[in-house]
Amino acid sequence: MKYCSTRGGESGLSFRDVLFAGYAKDEGLYMPEAIPHLTPQELNNLASLSYPELVFEVARRFIAQKEIPDDDLKELITSSMGRFSVPEVVKMKHLAGGLSIAELFHGPTLAFKDLALSVVAALLNYYLRKSQEHITILVGTSGDTGSSAIESVRGATNSDIIVLLPHGHCTRTQELQMTTVIEDNVHVYCVEGTSDDLDEPIKRSFSDSAYVSTHSLISINSINWGRILVQIGHYLFCYYQLCKSVGEPVELVVPTGAAGNITAGCIARRMGVPIKLVATVNTNDIVARTLSSGDMSVKGNVVMSLAPAMDIQMAYNLERLLHLFSEASGARVRSIMEEFQQEKKVQLPSDIMDALKKVIMETFVVDDTTIKETMRRIYKENEYVVCPHTAIAAAYHYHRGPGSVPRGCLATASPDKFPEAVTEAGIGAKMELLHHLDSLPTRCMWMRQGEDWDAILRNKIEEITTKWRVEVKE
Repeated sequence: MKYCSTRGGESGLSFRDVLFAGYAKDEGLYMPEAIPHLTPQELNNLASLSYPELVFEVARRFIAQKEIPDDDLKELITSSMGRFSVPEVVKMKHLAGGLSIAELFHGPTLAFKDLALSVVAALLNYYLRKSQEHITILVGTSGDTGSSAIESVRGATNSDIIVLLPHGHCTRTQELQMTTVIEDNVHVYCVEGTSDDLDEPIKRSFSDSAYVSTHSLISINSINWGRILVQIGHYLFCYYQLCKSVGEPVELVVPTGAAGNITAGCIARRMGVPIKLVATVNTNDIVARTLSSGDMSVKGNVVMSLAPAMDIQMAYNLERLLHLFSEASGARVRSIMEEFQQEKKVQLPSDIMDALKKVIMETFVVDDTTIKETMRRIYKENEYVVCPHTAIAAAYHYHRGPGSVPRGCLATASPDKFPEAVTEAGIGAKMELLHHLDSLPTRCMWMRQGEDWDAILRNKIEEITTKWRVEVKE
Protein backbone atom coordinates (compact mmCIF):
# COMPACT_ATOMS: atom_id res chain seq x y z
CA MET A 1 0.00 0.00 0.00
CA LYS A 2 1.37 3.39 -1.05
CA TYR A 3 0.03 6.88 -0.48
CA CYS A 4 -0.32 10.07 -2.50
CA SER A 5 -1.38 13.68 -2.12
CA THR A 6 -4.94 14.54 -3.08
CA ARG A 7 -3.49 17.25 -5.37
CA GLY A 8 -1.13 14.92 -7.21
CA GLY A 9 2.17 16.44 -6.09
CA GLU A 10 3.40 13.38 -4.18
CA SER A 11 3.03 9.64 -4.65
CA GLY A 12 4.64 6.35 -3.65
CA LEU A 13 4.76 7.25 0.05
CA SER A 14 4.76 4.69 2.86
CA PHE A 15 2.30 4.59 5.75
CA ARG A 16 5.03 5.90 8.06
CA ASP A 17 5.62 8.84 5.70
CA VAL A 18 2.01 10.01 5.89
CA LEU A 19 1.53 9.18 9.58
CA PHE A 20 4.39 11.54 10.45
CA ALA A 21 3.01 14.40 8.38
CA GLY A 22 0.45 17.18 8.34
CA TYR A 23 -0.60 18.63 5.02
CA ALA A 24 1.15 17.29 1.93
CA LYS A 25 3.95 19.37 0.39
CA ASP A 26 1.52 20.65 -2.28
CA GLU A 27 -0.96 21.62 0.51
CA GLY A 28 -3.19 18.63 -0.22
CA LEU A 29 -4.08 15.77 2.13
CA TYR A 30 -2.82 12.22 1.98
CA MET A 31 -4.87 9.33 0.64
CA PRO A 32 -4.09 5.72 -0.32
CA GLU A 33 -3.25 5.28 -3.99
CA ALA A 34 -5.86 2.50 -4.14
CA ILE A 35 -8.72 1.47 -1.86
CA PRO A 36 -8.64 -2.25 -0.96
CA HIS A 37 -11.85 -4.17 -1.61
CA LEU A 38 -13.53 -6.70 0.67
CA THR A 39 -15.02 -9.64 -1.20
CA PRO A 40 -18.46 -10.88 -0.11
CA GLN A 41 -16.72 -13.84 1.55
CA GLU A 42 -14.31 -11.57 3.43
CA LEU A 43 -17.20 -9.35 4.51
CA ASN A 44 -18.98 -12.40 5.87
CA ASN A 45 -15.86 -13.72 7.63
CA LEU A 46 -15.37 -10.44 9.52
CA ALA A 47 -18.90 -10.37 10.95
CA SER A 48 -18.09 -12.14 14.23
CA LEU A 49 -15.03 -10.05 15.11
CA SER A 50 -14.79 -7.66 18.03
CA TYR A 51 -14.21 -3.96 17.50
CA PRO A 52 -10.42 -4.14 18.14
CA GLU A 53 -10.19 -7.12 15.78
CA LEU A 54 -12.03 -5.18 13.07
CA VAL A 55 -9.66 -2.23 13.49
CA PHE A 56 -6.75 -4.64 13.01
CA GLU A 57 -8.30 -6.10 9.85
CA VAL A 58 -8.81 -2.61 8.42
CA ALA A 59 -5.34 -1.41 9.41
CA ARG A 60 -3.70 -4.51 7.98
CA ARG A 61 -5.10 -3.63 4.55
CA PHE A 62 -3.64 -0.13 4.65
CA ILE A 63 -0.29 -0.77 6.41
CA ALA A 64 2.31 -2.98 4.76
CA GLN A 65 3.35 -6.07 6.70
CA LYS A 66 7.00 -5.08 6.32
CA GLU A 67 6.27 -1.79 8.11
CA ILE A 68 4.47 -3.30 11.11
CA PRO A 69 4.25 -7.11 11.51
CA ASP A 70 0.92 -8.70 12.51
CA ASP A 71 1.82 -9.38 16.15
CA ASP A 72 3.05 -5.84 16.73
CA LEU A 73 0.02 -4.29 15.02
CA LYS A 74 -2.43 -6.43 17.00
CA GLU A 75 -0.70 -5.62 20.27
CA LEU A 76 -0.59 -1.86 19.80
CA ILE A 77 -4.27 -1.73 18.74
CA THR A 78 -5.42 -3.91 21.65
CA SER A 79 -3.33 -2.13 24.27
CA SER A 80 -4.41 1.31 23.06
CA MET A 81 -8.01 0.48 23.98
CA GLY A 82 -7.26 -0.60 27.53
CA ARG A 83 -8.67 2.59 29.04
CA PHE A 84 -12.14 2.40 27.47
CA SER A 85 -14.93 2.05 30.04
CA VAL A 86 -16.88 -0.75 28.32
CA PRO A 87 -15.30 -4.05 27.23
CA GLU A 88 -16.78 -3.90 23.73
CA VAL A 89 -15.26 -0.38 23.24
CA VAL A 90 -18.20 0.67 21.01
CA LYS A 91 -21.71 -0.05 22.25
CA MET A 92 -25.00 -0.07 20.34
CA LYS A 93 -28.05 1.20 22.24
CA HIS A 94 -31.54 0.42 20.90
CA LEU A 95 -34.20 2.90 22.03
CA ALA A 96 -37.91 3.50 21.49
CA GLY A 97 -39.22 4.40 18.06
CA GLY A 98 -36.57 2.41 16.20
CA LEU A 99 -33.80 4.80 17.28
CA SER A 100 -30.43 3.01 17.47
CA ILE A 101 -27.50 4.92 18.93
CA ALA A 102 -23.91 3.81 18.35
CA GLU A 103 -22.06 4.96 21.48
CA LEU A 104 -18.58 5.84 20.23
CA PHE A 105 -17.65 7.84 23.34
CA HIS A 106 -16.46 5.38 25.99
CA GLY A 107 -12.80 6.44 25.81
CA PRO A 108 -10.84 8.47 28.38
CA THR A 109 -12.11 11.89 27.23
CA LEU A 110 -15.68 10.75 26.47
CA ALA A 111 -15.52 11.53 22.74
CA PHE A 112 -15.33 9.39 19.61
CA LYS A 113 -11.96 11.00 18.82
CA ASP A 114 -10.48 8.67 21.45
CA LEU A 115 -11.17 5.68 19.19
CA ALA A 116 -8.74 6.89 16.55
CA LEU A 117 -6.30 8.96 18.57
CA SER A 118 -5.52 6.19 21.05
CA VAL A 119 -4.39 4.02 18.12
CA VAL A 120 -2.65 6.84 16.25
CA ALA A 121 -0.61 7.68 19.37
CA ALA A 122 0.35 4.01 19.72
CA LEU A 123 1.40 3.89 16.06
CA LEU A 124 3.53 7.02 16.46
CA ASN A 125 5.13 5.65 19.60
CA TYR A 126 5.88 2.35 17.85
CA TYR A 127 8.01 4.12 15.27
CA LEU A 128 9.52 6.64 17.70
CA ARG A 129 10.75 3.92 20.05
CA LYS A 130 12.67 2.41 17.17
CA SER A 131 14.15 5.65 15.87
CA GLN A 132 14.71 7.45 19.21
CA GLU A 133 13.39 10.60 17.56
CA HIS A 134 11.21 13.43 18.89
CA ILE A 135 8.13 15.02 17.29
CA THR A 136 6.07 18.12 17.94
CA ILE A 137 2.36 17.54 17.41
CA LEU A 138 0.39 20.59 16.30
CA VAL A 139 -3.37 20.47 16.81
CA GLY A 140 -6.19 22.92 16.20
CA THR A 141 -9.44 21.94 17.87
CA SER A 142 -13.09 22.93 17.92
CA GLY A 143 -13.50 21.06 21.21
CA ASP A 144 -13.01 17.30 21.36
CA THR A 145 -9.90 16.62 19.27
CA GLY A 146 -7.66 18.67 21.54
CA SER A 147 -8.45 16.81 24.74
CA SER A 148 -8.28 13.40 23.03
CA ALA A 149 -4.93 14.27 21.47
CA ILE A 150 -3.55 15.54 24.77
CA GLU A 151 -4.73 12.46 26.63
CA SER A 152 -3.13 10.15 24.07
CA VAL A 153 0.39 11.61 24.49
CA ARG A 154 0.47 13.36 27.89
CA GLY A 155 3.70 12.63 29.73
CA ALA A 156 5.41 11.12 26.69
CA THR A 157 9.15 11.74 26.47
CA ASN A 158 9.40 11.50 22.68
CA SER A 159 6.69 14.00 21.77
CA ASP A 160 5.41 17.44 22.69
CA ILE A 161 1.93 18.63 21.78
CA ILE A 162 0.76 22.16 21.05
CA VAL A 163 -3.03 22.64 21.07
CA LEU A 164 -4.85 25.76 19.91
CA LEU A 165 -8.41 26.00 21.23
CA PRO A 166 -11.02 28.66 20.37
CA HIS A 167 -11.68 30.34 23.71
CA GLY A 168 -15.40 30.83 24.28
CA HIS A 169 -16.33 28.71 21.26
CA CYS A 170 -16.19 25.31 22.97
CA THR A 171 -17.85 24.35 26.25
CA ARG A 172 -16.27 25.14 29.60
CA THR A 173 -15.93 21.41 30.25
CA GLN A 174 -14.13 20.85 26.94
CA GLU A 175 -11.76 23.73 27.69
CA LEU A 176 -11.04 22.40 31.19
CA GLN A 177 -10.23 18.97 29.77
CA MET A 178 -7.33 20.67 27.99
CA THR A 179 -6.22 23.42 30.37
CA THR A 180 -6.13 21.18 33.47
CA VAL A 181 -3.47 18.88 32.00
CA ILE A 182 -0.27 20.09 33.66
CA GLU A 183 2.43 18.09 31.88
CA ASP A 184 5.79 19.29 30.61
CA ASN A 185 5.06 18.07 27.08
CA VAL A 186 1.60 19.70 26.82
CA HIS A 187 1.30 23.31 25.59
CA VAL A 188 -2.22 24.75 25.35
CA TYR A 189 -3.13 28.10 23.78
CA CYS A 190 -6.48 29.81 24.23
CA VAL A 191 -7.11 31.68 20.98
CA GLU A 192 -9.38 34.72 20.64
CA GLY A 193 -11.05 33.46 17.48
CA THR A 194 -12.93 30.57 15.92
CA SER A 195 -11.62 27.11 15.08
CA ASP A 196 -11.35 28.23 11.44
CA ASP A 197 -9.26 31.23 12.52
CA LEU A 198 -6.77 29.18 14.50
CA ASP A 199 -6.34 26.70 11.65
CA GLU A 200 -4.66 29.44 9.58
CA PRO A 201 -1.35 29.76 11.49
CA ILE A 202 -1.23 25.97 11.75
CA LYS A 203 -1.65 25.56 8.01
CA ARG A 204 1.00 28.22 7.32
CA SER A 205 3.45 26.35 9.55
CA PHE A 206 2.82 23.10 7.67
CA SER A 207 3.10 24.80 4.27
CA ASP A 208 6.85 25.32 4.85
CA SER A 209 8.26 21.85 4.19
CA ALA A 210 11.78 22.77 5.37
CA TYR A 211 10.38 24.14 8.64
CA VAL A 212 8.25 21.00 9.13
CA SER A 213 11.31 18.80 8.61
CA THR A 214 13.59 20.86 10.87
CA HIS A 215 11.15 20.76 13.77
CA SER A 216 9.59 17.32 13.14
CA LEU A 217 6.08 18.75 13.02
CA ILE A 218 3.09 16.47 12.60
CA SER A 219 -0.68 16.82 12.88
CA ILE A 220 -3.11 14.39 14.46
CA ASN A 221 -6.22 16.32 13.52
CA SER A 222 -8.24 14.46 10.91
CA ILE A 223 -5.73 16.03 8.52
CA ASN A 224 -3.71 12.94 9.48
CA TRP A 225 -4.52 9.83 7.45
CA GLY A 226 -4.10 7.65 10.54
CA ARG A 227 -7.24 9.19 12.03
CA ILE A 228 -9.30 8.36 8.96
CA LEU A 229 -7.89 4.84 8.76
CA VAL A 230 -8.85 3.86 12.31
CA GLN A 231 -12.33 5.40 12.00
CA ILE A 232 -13.15 3.04 9.14
CA GLY A 233 -13.28 0.33 11.82
CA HIS A 234 -16.34 1.66 13.61
CA TYR A 235 -18.31 1.70 10.36
CA LEU A 236 -17.73 -2.03 9.97
CA PHE A 237 -18.62 -2.61 13.63
CA CYS A 238 -21.84 -0.59 13.37
CA TYR A 239 -22.75 -2.32 10.13
CA TYR A 240 -22.51 -5.77 11.69
CA GLN A 241 -24.45 -4.65 14.77
CA LEU A 242 -27.35 -3.40 12.66
CA CYS A 243 -27.58 -5.49 9.46
CA LYS A 244 -30.35 -8.04 9.09
CA SER A 245 -27.90 -10.33 7.30
CA VAL A 246 -24.41 -9.71 5.96
CA GLY A 247 -24.67 -8.15 2.52
CA GLU A 248 -27.93 -6.32 3.25
CA PRO A 249 -27.76 -2.48 3.41
CA VAL A 250 -27.61 -0.35 6.56
CA GLU A 251 -28.06 3.42 6.89
CA LEU A 252 -25.72 5.35 9.18
CA VAL A 253 -26.41 8.95 10.18
CA VAL A 254 -23.25 10.95 10.87
CA PRO A 255 -22.99 14.27 12.77
CA THR A 256 -20.52 16.09 10.53
CA GLY A 257 -17.99 18.85 11.20
CA ALA A 258 -14.66 18.79 9.35
CA ALA A 259 -15.96 15.67 7.52
CA GLY A 260 -13.23 13.31 8.69
CA ASN A 261 -15.67 10.83 10.19
CA ILE A 262 -17.93 10.67 7.16
CA THR A 263 -14.87 10.39 4.90
CA ALA A 264 -13.99 7.20 6.76
CA GLY A 265 -17.54 6.00 6.10
CA CYS A 266 -17.21 6.72 2.38
CA ILE A 267 -13.99 4.72 2.27
CA ALA A 268 -15.69 1.84 4.10
CA ARG A 269 -18.38 1.94 1.42
CA ARG A 270 -15.75 1.94 -1.34
CA MET A 271 -14.18 -1.11 0.35
CA GLY A 272 -17.47 -2.96 -0.12
CA VAL A 273 -19.37 -2.40 3.12
CA PRO A 274 -23.01 -1.87 2.04
CA ILE A 275 -23.75 1.27 4.03
CA LYS A 276 -25.77 4.32 3.06
CA LEU A 277 -24.62 7.54 4.70
CA VAL A 278 -26.48 10.66 5.81
CA ALA A 279 -24.52 13.80 6.72
CA THR A 280 -26.20 15.87 9.43
CA VAL A 281 -24.92 19.33 10.38
CA ASN A 282 -25.79 22.32 12.51
CA THR A 283 -26.52 25.79 11.15
CA ASN A 284 -22.92 26.07 9.88
CA ASP A 285 -24.01 24.22 6.78
CA ILE A 286 -21.10 24.26 4.30
CA VAL A 287 -20.90 20.45 4.35
CA ALA A 288 -24.63 20.07 3.68
CA ARG A 289 -24.55 22.55 0.81
CA THR A 290 -21.48 20.95 -0.71
CA LEU A 291 -22.78 17.40 -0.51
CA SER A 292 -26.33 18.17 -1.62
CA SER A 293 -25.84 20.73 -4.42
CA GLY A 294 -22.09 21.06 -4.99
CA ASP A 295 -22.11 24.59 -3.53
CA MET A 296 -18.78 24.54 -1.69
CA SER A 297 -18.66 28.08 -0.37
CA VAL A 298 -18.01 29.99 2.82
CA LYS A 299 -21.04 32.09 3.70
CA GLY A 300 -20.56 34.56 6.53
CA ASN A 301 -18.83 33.90 9.82
CA VAL A 302 -18.95 30.81 11.97
CA VAL A 303 -22.13 30.78 14.06
CA MET A 304 -21.87 29.53 17.64
CA SER A 305 -24.29 26.68 18.34
CA LEU A 306 -25.12 24.09 20.99
CA ALA A 307 -22.96 21.65 18.97
CA PRO A 308 -19.60 23.46 19.03
CA ALA A 309 -17.52 20.65 17.50
CA MET A 310 -19.41 21.33 14.27
CA ASP A 311 -19.03 25.12 14.34
CA ILE A 312 -16.81 25.41 11.26
CA GLN A 313 -16.95 26.83 7.75
CA MET A 314 -13.80 25.16 6.38
CA ALA A 315 -14.37 21.39 6.31
CA TYR A 316 -10.95 20.33 5.08
CA ASN A 317 -11.76 16.64 4.60
CA LEU A 318 -14.09 17.58 1.75
CA GLU A 319 -10.86 17.54 -0.24
CA ARG A 320 -10.47 13.81 0.46
CA LEU A 321 -14.02 13.24 -0.76
CA LEU A 322 -13.20 15.11 -3.97
CA HIS A 323 -10.22 12.82 -4.47
CA LEU A 324 -12.28 9.70 -3.76
CA PHE A 325 -15.18 10.62 -6.05
CA SER A 326 -13.04 12.02 -8.86
CA GLU A 327 -11.36 8.62 -9.06
CA ALA A 328 -8.11 9.99 -7.61
CA SER A 329 -7.62 12.79 -10.14
CA GLY A 330 -5.01 14.96 -8.44
CA ALA A 331 -5.16 17.56 -11.22
CA ARG A 332 -8.93 18.04 -10.81
CA VAL A 333 -8.72 18.21 -7.03
CA ARG A 334 -5.89 20.76 -7.23
CA SER A 335 -7.87 22.94 -9.64
CA ILE A 336 -11.02 22.83 -7.49
CA MET A 337 -9.19 23.51 -4.22
CA GLU A 338 -7.10 26.35 -5.65
CA GLU A 339 -10.29 28.07 -6.85
CA PHE A 340 -11.88 27.53 -3.43
CA GLN A 341 -8.84 28.92 -1.62
CA GLN A 342 -8.79 32.02 -3.80
CA GLU A 343 -12.51 32.73 -4.04
CA LYS A 344 -13.84 30.96 -0.92
CA LYS A 345 -16.36 29.32 -3.22
CA VAL A 346 -16.49 26.76 -6.02
CA GLN A 347 -19.18 24.71 -7.75
CA LEU A 348 -18.33 21.02 -7.83
CA PRO A 349 -18.52 19.22 -11.22
CA SER A 350 -21.67 17.18 -11.90
CA ASP A 351 -19.86 13.84 -12.37
CA ILE A 352 -18.23 14.13 -8.94
CA MET A 353 -21.58 15.02 -7.41
CA ASP A 354 -23.29 12.07 -9.11
CA ALA A 355 -20.69 9.65 -7.72
CA LEU A 356 -20.85 11.21 -4.26
CA LYS A 357 -24.64 11.03 -4.02
CA LYS A 358 -24.54 7.26 -4.55
CA VAL A 359 -22.84 6.99 -1.16
CA ILE A 360 -23.97 10.04 0.86
CA MET A 361 -27.66 9.74 0.18
CA GLU A 362 -28.89 12.82 1.98
CA THR A 363 -27.92 15.82 4.11
CA PHE A 364 -29.89 17.38 6.95
CA VAL A 365 -29.47 20.74 8.72
CA VAL A 366 -30.53 21.08 12.36
CA ASP A 367 -30.79 24.32 14.35
CA ASP A 368 -30.45 24.78 18.11
CA THR A 369 -34.21 24.70 18.70
CA THR A 370 -34.47 21.27 17.08
CA ILE A 371 -31.38 20.07 18.96
CA LYS A 372 -33.08 20.86 22.28
CA GLU A 373 -36.41 19.38 21.18
CA THR A 374 -34.67 16.17 20.13
CA MET A 375 -32.71 15.91 23.38
CA ARG A 376 -35.95 16.35 25.36
CA ARG A 377 -37.83 13.77 23.27
CA ILE A 378 -35.14 11.13 23.67
CA TYR A 379 -35.02 11.71 27.41
CA LYS A 380 -38.79 11.67 27.77
CA GLU A 381 -39.21 8.45 25.78
CA ASN A 382 -36.16 6.59 27.07
CA GLU A 383 -34.71 8.36 30.16
CA TYR A 384 -31.55 8.51 28.09
CA VAL A 385 -29.46 11.65 27.56
CA VAL A 386 -27.60 12.44 24.34
CA CYS A 387 -25.09 15.16 23.56
CA PRO A 388 -26.17 17.96 21.17
CA HIS A 389 -24.12 16.49 18.29
CA THR A 390 -25.80 13.12 18.68
CA ALA A 391 -29.16 14.91 18.82
CA ILE A 392 -28.45 16.30 15.35
CA ALA A 393 -28.23 12.76 13.99
CA ALA A 394 -31.28 11.63 15.97
CA ALA A 395 -33.28 14.60 14.65
CA TYR A 396 -32.88 13.14 11.16
CA HIS A 397 -34.24 9.80 12.38
CA TYR A 398 -37.35 11.46 13.83
CA HIS A 399 -37.76 13.55 10.69
CA ARG A 400 -37.67 10.52 8.42
CA GLY A 401 -39.26 7.93 10.70
CA PRO A 402 -38.20 4.26 10.70
CA GLY A 403 -37.54 2.92 7.21
CA SER A 404 -37.16 -0.47 5.58
CA VAL A 405 -33.37 -0.35 6.01
CA PRO A 406 -31.87 -0.58 9.54
CA ARG A 407 -30.59 2.80 10.67
CA GLY A 408 -28.01 3.80 13.26
CA CYS A 409 -27.13 7.26 14.54
CA LEU A 410 -23.51 7.83 15.53
CA ALA A 411 -23.12 9.26 19.04
CA THR A 412 -19.89 11.22 18.90
CA ALA A 413 -19.60 12.37 22.52
CA SER A 414 -21.00 11.81 26.00
CA PRO A 415 -23.59 14.33 27.20
CA ASP A 416 -21.35 14.84 30.26
CA LYS A 417 -19.15 17.05 28.08
CA PHE A 418 -22.07 19.41 27.43
CA PRO A 419 -23.85 20.08 30.75
CA GLU A 420 -24.91 23.57 29.62
CA ALA A 421 -26.75 22.13 26.61
CA VAL A 422 -28.40 19.46 28.75
CA THR A 423 -29.62 22.15 31.15
CA GLU A 424 -30.76 24.44 28.32
CA ALA A 425 -32.76 21.55 26.85
CA GLY A 426 -34.66 21.35 30.15
CA ILE A 427 -33.37 17.90 31.09
CA GLY A 428 -33.00 17.38 34.83
CA ALA A 429 -30.37 14.64 34.69
CA LYS A 430 -27.06 15.56 36.34
CA MET A 431 -23.89 15.41 34.26
CA GLU A 432 -21.22 14.58 36.84
CA LEU A 433 -18.55 12.41 35.17
CA LEU A 434 -16.33 15.44 34.54
CA HIS A 435 -17.37 17.48 37.58
CA HIS A 436 -13.92 16.98 39.17
CA LEU A 437 -12.35 19.26 36.54
CA ASP A 438 -13.76 22.31 38.36
CA SER A 439 -11.39 21.79 41.29
CA LEU A 440 -8.19 21.26 39.27
CA PRO A 441 -5.56 23.94 38.60
CA THR A 442 -5.40 25.23 35.03
CA ARG A 443 -2.61 26.37 32.73
CA CYS A 444 -2.72 27.96 29.29
CA MET A 445 -1.12 30.62 27.13
CA TRP A 446 -2.93 33.14 24.96
CA MET A 447 -3.17 34.22 21.35
CA ARG A 448 -5.11 37.46 21.49
CA GLN A 449 -6.68 39.51 18.72
CA GLY A 450 -4.11 41.84 17.15
CA GLU A 451 -1.11 39.69 18.10
CA ASP A 452 1.10 37.87 15.59
CA TRP A 453 -0.20 34.32 15.96
CA ASP A 454 2.31 32.93 13.46
CA ALA A 455 5.21 34.33 15.50
CA ILE A 456 3.77 33.08 18.80
CA LEU A 457 3.32 29.59 17.39
CA ARG A 458 6.72 29.43 15.75
CA ASN A 459 8.47 30.70 18.88
CA LYS A 460 6.92 27.86 20.88
CA ILE A 461 7.81 25.27 18.23
CA GLU A 462 11.42 26.48 18.14
CA GLU A 463 11.62 26.54 21.96
CA ILE A 464 10.51 22.88 22.07
CA THR A 465 13.03 21.83 19.41
CA THR A 466 15.88 23.64 21.18
CA LYS A 467 15.00 22.04 24.51
CA TRP A 468 14.93 18.57 22.94
CA ARG A 469 18.32 19.04 21.26
CA VAL A 470 19.89 20.21 24.52
CA GLU A 471 18.50 17.19 26.36
CA VAL A 472 19.83 14.81 23.68
CA LYS A 473 23.33 16.31 23.97
CA GLU A 474 23.25 16.00 27.73
